[in-house]
Amino acid sequence: MSETIAADQLRLLIERIERLEEEKKGISDDIADVYGEAKSTGFDIKTIRTIVRLRKMEKHHRDEAEMLLDTYKAALGLA
Repeated sequence: MSETIAADQLRLLIERIERLEEEKKGISDDIADVYGEAKSTGFDIKTIRTIVRLRKMEKHHRDEAEMLLDTYKAALGLA
């Protein structure tokens, strides 16, 4: 009996994962559509992706990354 319960539980978990994977694919497609819309409006997608990534970061991590970038740029004569 416990084997049946374990098998049912496993099946339910796998079905949940499959549903979530489908939802994730749908959301991913929606995000791609928004980037496409931004591109067709004339916005630079690479820059938008960078901004989205930076906005996800905590301020002190963002400040540190920008400081390192500035340091490396200065060392390479790009500043």
